[in-house]
Amino acid sequence: MSLSAFDLVAEAKSQITEIEPAVARDAIHDALVLDVREPAEYEAGRLPGAINIPRGVLEFRIGDHPQFTRRDQDILVYCKTSGRAALAALNLKRMGYDRVRSIHGGFDAWSQGGLPVEQESTRFGD
Repeated sequence: MSLSAFDLVAEAKSQITEIEPAVARDAIHDALVLDVREPAEYEAGRLPGAINIPRGVLEFRIGDHPQFTRRDQDILVYCKTSGRAALAALNLKRMGYDRVRSIHGGFDAWSQGGLPVEQESTRFGD
C-alpha cells in the first residue's frame, strides 16, 4: 500500500498535539516559535519571534541551533496551513523534543484570525 502526502499528514496529526491559533497566541511568550516554511514565505510574514528552519532541512539543522539545545522546552511549530508543521512536529517528537505543539491551520489561520504578524522590510524607506 502506498501513502499520499495527505495520508502522511493525517497519520502525523493523529500522533501530535495540535492547538488553535488563539491558544498559541497565549502560549507564544513562553515557547520557542518554529517556522518550518521556506525562507521567502518567512520573510513575507511570520509569527512574532519565530525562528525559521525549513522543513526540508529541519532534522539536520535543529540540533545545531543554539535555541533548540534543550529538548524539554515548549516549541510551537507552524507552516502555511499545518501539513508541513505536523510532519515536523512528529519528527521532533521522535528526536526527543517532548513539548512540541503544532498550530492548527498554520500561518494562514493565524493571520486570518487577526493575530500579530511580523514582516521584514526590504524596501528603502520602510
